[in-house]
Amino acid sequence: MSQGDYIRALREVAQSSGSILDSNQDLSAYEIGARHDAGRAAGVLRPSSTEEASRLLAVCVEQGLTVIPQSGNTGVVSGSTPDESGTQLVFSLDRLKGIDVNLRNRSVRVGAGVRLSELNDTLDKHGLFFPIDLGADPMIGGMLSTNTGGGRFLRYGDVRQNTLGVTAVLADPDGTILDLSQGLRKNNIGVDWKQVFIGTMGSFGIVTEAVLNLERRPQQSATALIVPSSDEAVYDVLAVLETELGSQLSAFEGMSGNAIRHALNHVPGLRNPFANGDIPDFVILVEATRTWSPREGELSIDDLLEACLAQIWELDSAPLADALVGRPEEIWAMRHALSEGVKSAGHLFAFDLAFERGVLMDFLTYMRTDLPSEFPELEICDFGHYGDGGVHFNLSHPGGPPTDLAVYETRLRDWVFDVTMQRFRGSFSAEHGIGRKNQAYFQKYTPEVIKRLNKALKNATSPAPLGAAQFH
Repeated sequence: MSQGDYIRALREVAQSSGSILDSNQDLSAYEIGARHDAGRAAGVLRPSSTEEASRLLAVCVEQGLTVIPQSGNTGVVSGSTPDESGTQLVFSLDRLKGIDVNLRNRSVRVGAGVRLSELNDTLDKHGLFFPIDLGADPMIGGMLSTNTGGGRFLRYGDVRQNTLGVTAVLADPDGTILDLSQGLRKNNIGVDWKQVFIGTMGSFGIVTEAVLNLERRPQQSATALIVPSSDEAVYDVLAVLETELGSQLSAFEGMSGNAIRHALNHVPGLRNPFANGDIPDFVILVEATRTWSPREGELSIDDLLEACLAQIWELDSAPLADALVGRPEEIWAMRHALSEGVKSAGHLFAFDLAFERGVLMDFLTYMRTDLPSEFPELEICDFGHYGDGGVHFNLSHPGGPPTDLAVYETRLRDWVFDVTMQRFRGSFSAEHGIGRKNQAYFQKYTPEVIKRLNKALKNATSPAPLGAAQFH
């Protein structure tokens, strides 16, 4: 069937003219990703409701069309953009809006096209927020598809832990709508099917709506930048903070000196908080928060954090080289500026890796020693969620992309992922999922039995071509 034929078939079931964009229109916003990835779309589907999404997806299945679900298009592994064939349809969630707050259940029913900032702006008047802290501003659908964690994972967990229900549309002949949207926190009647659609990049079905757990917005916060005396000292510091602060410890974020330097040089308005402007090689951002207002006679959150740091200073192992308590808005501004900063340093190769907590610093120590012998031209600009074992392992190639970029990137990714998976038994995708960039590594490192189970589940839910990731 020609493009004109299937576009006509799609328009017959669409609810409005804005639901379908064809290749005669400017599709660049849907074809170009956040990090060097781009393709050509045969068209863009933009349903405004779950029912319309079902009808459009059913036509795609009938016509044998490959569909690429796309949310905010902020991913970095080519998971939400079409390939270069010009035959794939982008299924955008950007018109799936709606926010319905349930104060008694402390939850919200939200459309997959709502941005995180939009949701939290709505929740703010209720003293609530969706507790996934990110530097970017993705849409809810994309956050579910990649199981986003963020900077406060240590306290609140990831998207999976904060999702109570979903509504998903399957890529089968009927465009089946699967309503799993009960806002229950306890429900053990068999398989928890909503989890199939979280962290799987839309390959098993497209989430159009979610019911999310909400948390009380913190009323008190204190932050500090601490400089550990060694890589091993990181774990001593974390152990004391977790013991003394308990659930009040909300963030433990690592930042390399290179990443901080590029952020300070690139982002206007950032203040260098370090004495004489000397940036340490490695810094940890620590945050403590409380959900209640200050109480009479209670040690303030700032004094509590300072007392914890004083206790760490007195340890025989001397785990601290320096510590600086500062204003939360200034310290977090620097942390959130790191992504933009490292992108300015040159051509960026971004890796999103995860390790057991006690192994992460061993990996970073190894990389500082061994990466220069393999790729001496690259600069390590890592930062990430060290309290949960995650790291954005960014490598910058100064002066722009290397000659023969594709060959170079393949060699680099092969080497980094072999070290990650084989030497340190980590994950090559902590949060960003499986896109075209990571497909070969899914094939390489995934056991055959898991591939078989994935294929069986795919055939049972959405047997038609759906998503950039192939789980088989």
